Order: sequence, then C-alpha cells, then structure tokens
Amino acid sequence: MGDLWQFTKISCMEEFTFNKVLDKFYGHGIAGLVRENIQNSLDGKLQGNNEPVVVNIQIGSINKEDIPGLDEVKARINCLKGKNSYTKETIRYMQDKMNDDIVNYISFEDSNTKGLAGAIHGQTDDPKDTWSIYAYNKGVHGEEEDEELEKSRGGSHGIGKIASNSASDLYMMYFANCDAYGNQHLGGTVQLIEHEYESNYYRSTGYFTKVKQDQINSSKTKFMPHENTFNNVFKKDTRGLKIIIPFLREQFNREKDIITSVCDSFFVAILDKKLKVIVNNNIIDDKTIVSYIKNSKYYDQDIDNTKKVFTTLYLDTYRKEEPRIIKIESKKDEYEFYLYFKYDVKIPIGRVGIIRTIGIKIEDKMVKGNNKKPFNAILIPKTIKEDEFLKSLEDDSHTKLSCEHIKNLETQRNATRFINNISREMSKIIEEEIRKNNPTDGKIDTSDIIYELNTEFKDNLLDKTSTVKIKKKKKSKKKKNDNRDGNKEIIDIPGIEPEPTSEPGELVIAVTSSIGDEKNINPPETENNGNGGGNSGQNSWTKNPDGNENSKTGGEKFPNSNELGTVQQEGTIEVNDDDPEVEYSVSTSKVERIVISDKEILKLDLSNMKDLKRVNVCDIGVSIIDGMGEELKNKFKMKENYKSVVDLSTNSKLKIKNNFIKNVTIKDGIASLKIELKENYNKALKFVYYVGV
Repeated sequence: MGDLWQFTKISCMEEFTFNKVLDKFYGHGIAGLVRENIQNSLDGKLQGNNEPVVVNIQIGSINKEDIPGLDEVKARINCLKGKNSYTKETIRYMQDKMNDDIVNYISFEDSNTKGLAGAIHGQTDDPKDTWSIYAYNKGVHGEEEDEELEKSRGGSHGIGKIASNSASDLYMMYFANCDAYGNQHLGGTVQLIEHEYESNYYRSTGYFTKVKQDQINSSKTKFMPHENTFNNVFKKDTRGLKIIIPFLREQFNREKDIITSVCDSFFVAILDKKLKVIVNNNIIDDKTIVSYIKNSKYYDQDIDNTKKVFTTLYLDTYRKEEPRIIKIESKKDEYEFYLYFKYDVKIPIGRVGIIRTIGIKIEDKMVKGNNKKPFNAILIPKTIKEDEFLKSLEDDSHTKLSCEHIKNLETQRNATRFINNISREMSKIIEEEIRKNNPTDGKIDTSDIIYELNTEFKDNLLDKTSTVKIKKKKKSKKKKNDNRDGNKEIIDIPGIEPEPTSEPGELVIAVTSSIGDEKNINPPETENNGNGGGNSGQNSWTKNPDGNENSKTGGEKFPNSNELGTVQQEGTIEVNDDDPEVEYSVSTSKVERIVISDKEILKLDLSNMKDLKRVNVCDIGVSIIDGMGEELKNKFKMKENYKSVVDLSTNSKLKIKNNFIKNVTIKDGIASLKIELKENYNKALKFVYYVGV
C-alpha cells in the first residue's frame, strides 16, 4: 500500500533543524509523556458517564513490517541533510535505528471518553470536527462548546501532541480513534526537517493520511483519514482514542518509571475516582494507589530522604488532613483555594503541590524563604474561577505556574503578583504552625529541659533541618613561599581552609586530625618569641592587624607530620597527597534543637557514625542555610550571638574560638550543649553543623 504518508510541497527550504519542542518534551522524559497523554484522556471524558476515565498503558514489541507506511518514512529520512553537527548526528541516529527488525512501542488507550469527532469529514475548519484539529493542526487544541467544561480542561497550548513524537527514535506516532458512531480511523505524524525528495522540496511534518480532491473547489485538495484496517497493535474498536508510539526510546521503556509518573501527577484524580490507569496489567485506582505509593519498590519510604519526590507526603496530607480555605490575591482579583496542610518536624523539605480541578499536579511549588521548613501542603481551586486562572498560568508543558508565556504586560504583572502571593500567604501559615508547635514566650517551665541530660526533644523542636558534617583533610601539593622581600607569606594549603578569626594578629590553619587520632588538634599556645622557636622547632606564620605578613613565630604547633607534612625552615610545606577528602553527613533526624527564652539546647547524635567510635572530644561550628537551601559559610558569628556555652556532659563552660565551640565532649555518641543567647539572636535560623575531630 503506497502513499500512506503525506508531506506538503514547498518552493524552497528554509529550516534545517528539528523542532525545538521535541527536545523540550524529550527532556521531560517518561513523566512528560505520561502526563500529556493521560491529561488528554481526562479532557476527553464522556459527559454523563460517572465511571472514571480508564487509560490502559502497554509496552510491547512489534515486527517492523507491521508498522504502516514505515518504508515511506525511511525513504524520507534517507533524504535528510543536516546543516550543523547536532542535526547531522540526529539524522545518523535515526538512520541507524530505523532498520531494527523488532521494534519496541508504547500505547495509551482510553475508555469512558468521547474520542475525536468528525473524522469522516477529514480536514475541515469546523471546530466541532476535533479529528481535524488533533490530526492536522499545530498549536491548536479543540475547545468545548460548554464554556465551564472548557475552563476546567487541562490542555490549552495545543503543542502537547508533539510529546508523543519526542518519545520515538524516529519522531513518529500514530493515533487510532473510534467515535460515537463506531467509525474507526488511524492517523499519525512524523517530525523531520525540511528536505528534498524526488526533485521536490517538502515541509518537515508528515501526516499519516490520504489526499482527496475537494468536491466544491476542484483546484483544492484536503486530507482524509485512513480507515483502520491495520495490525492489531493499531486497533481501537471501542469509543475513545489510542496513541501508539513505535521505535520507543530505550529510556522511556521502563515500567516502574511509568507507574511512579502516573502516581506523581495524578494521585488526586485517582483518589477522587476520576481516573483509573492500567500499566501492563498493574491496576492503579482509588483502591490500589496507596499500595503502590507505600511500596518501597516504587518510593523511598524514609521521610529523611523526601527531598525531590514528595508523592508519599502528598498522599498522607490529602487523605488525612482536613482542608481549610486560603485566599490569594492578584492585582485584580481574589481567589479561594482548598489548602491541605501538614506540619511535621520530620519533614526535611517543604513543598506545596499545586493541583488543577481535573486532578493533575502542576508543580511542587517552593515557598520563598521556607524551602527547608517541616511542612507539606496541597492547594486545589475551590471553584471554576480559580481553576481557569491557574490554567492561564501554566507553561506549555503543564509543569509550572509561570508568567513568562504571557505577552500582555499588565496581565503578566497580574500573574506575577498572584504567584508571589502564594508564597506570601503560605509563609504566614507556616510561621503560625511553627510558633504553635514551638512556643518561645516563656510560659513553659524550662528548668527540667535546660538541666537534664535525658530530655526528649520531640514536641518542641525549633528546626529539624539542621545537618552535621565532618571534615577530614584532602589532597594537596607542595607549595613554596616567596621570601624575596624578606617577609614570609602565609602558606596557602589547598583544601585546608583557614577559619576566619576575630582576633587580630592570629591566623589559625584549621585542620582536622585523622579520624581516631586521640591527639589534641589545638596544641598549647605560647608567646611569640620572634625567633621561630616553638616547642618542636616547627613554625606558624601570623598576620599583623593591618594585613601585612611578618616573620615566622613560634606560636601554635602543627599536627604531626604524618597528617600535614613538615614545615621546613625555608618556607616549604609538604602535604601528603594520598589523603582523600571525606565529608560525612548525618541525617537531619540526628540533630535536635530547642530554644526557650534566651536558652538554646543543642543535641547532636553521632552514635551511628562508625568513624567517630573512638573519638570523645570534638569542635562544633555552624553555617547558615538560607531560605533557598543554600549554605552561607562564615556568615554566622558565634561570639556575636552566644553569651556562653556549657557542655551538658561535664557541666563545664566551653571556649569559642575561630567560630568553633572547642573541646565538646562526646558521651555515648552524643554531644549536648546549653547555649545562652544574646538579645540579637535570630531564633528562626537554620544551620549546617560542622564537627571537627
């Protein structure tokens, strides 16, 4: 059977690159493909049918001879000529893949849906003929006559259809349709580049269709669909639509990823009985979805690891929390949403799932300044008004609320105000929950909390987002100082960073000893005798308060030469090259803080860190974590915020030096401190804790 594919002739070629939207949807991976096709099925729900939309996703393989019109597509691909390295490489890749005898495919078949209408009319301008819009138009989606129904639909940009092409190594896809009258047709598209074929130039897009002479105007032609008489993989004999994507990319051919993508994007639609999905006989509906999301095969169940995928948290929040009404304003209007909100000190990363009324999740929204607050939330429009507004803010891949695609400046500002106000209103709720769960107004009797070692910190944690890091030395190279002007330079040891000091005239090269070394890493201080003496003949260099270097002094001793190398008289430092840099991170659940009035109790649980089993003394430092989760080193000054620090294991007062609390006791794997705070201390700060040993 010939002439199954049609390409439109052009007078000359101008575009020599593949459609950039292909790369965009390819970047979204299997999640983008699942999202686009299931959303289209939800949009096509059969009105008056109370059953959920059913989408059957199948992965399989097919013989290349059973793919309709494949030889025609291969002939076109062999004619393609790239003008840059990327296009040439893509063409070579397509030519290599198109000769496979057995071809992988994925299909999405829906039911309880309308399917496409008007296929028997072929290519028309009638908005009721949704076959023509889907099959032959770019950047357009069919609109419902029912205005309210149209507002609630997920699709709006009309470019998501190309997501299926991006999942194919040959950028090709087919769609089988069965309409209300039982008419069965097969269409398809392939996305190439403009090319020359048999002495004619053609557009980049090919359509799986026939060409028919227009009966009214004989000088015109129009596309007409093929009746579906093809291989069973391409059959659709019940009302609805079926997408078939042959030459499925290897990275899209993963059942587990398909299942998690369904749960991530459509858990609300499934729980609300709007959607049922079958993936290779795995049934995901309102009765089974919990068993998938709570299964460690598909999702990490450790709450400490919930930092990128939040579906497990969203599931609990939506099922267990009672919704409240939250009002969010734009410049022009006010909108109401149902907010499902959960506060739990165990949650390491806070996100708000933005959900459309249709049940699709748009994004995991980060609330400005609250990235690492212990909460989880879901926001769902209360009425069609809110849903329509959200729809207008979606980007073309339905993965983010954005104003970038809005061209009208005033409308863009209105959208920006609304998006910013989501964070503003959510911040108020988050701070209120923190105050409620962490009272600091002095109304609690704190005597037991401050002075007992065995205090539990469960109910009054100010922040469970803290982290402990342990540093060891790392590789370095030999470096000499320049003594031409008679002054010694400070030796710069790569990987061994000097800690900032508030005491002029002192430079401390902060180095941790090897794990398990019980020697004191801060040798006794001696007076500067100006002759380079020192207790062992080793030397350190100091800076004058004005920043100029002076001669070497017999001040602090370096750790033994097995750790750092030897400080030689001519100013050369040799550092061992075989010591790797190691940085350990303790789970956030191992750091506990409580602030009551002007006191802070800090407990670091290091018991599970095997490298600290023989260590009983450490130094503790901190870095601030900002609202975006970025670490700001050297911004927090202990002496400016702490009046005093007491080691709760020994009840002894500790010294703060070089922004480290020195000589903290580790007892039974626990380091416990009581800190007296100055009035200017910000109790809402989040920290990374550093442990030097």
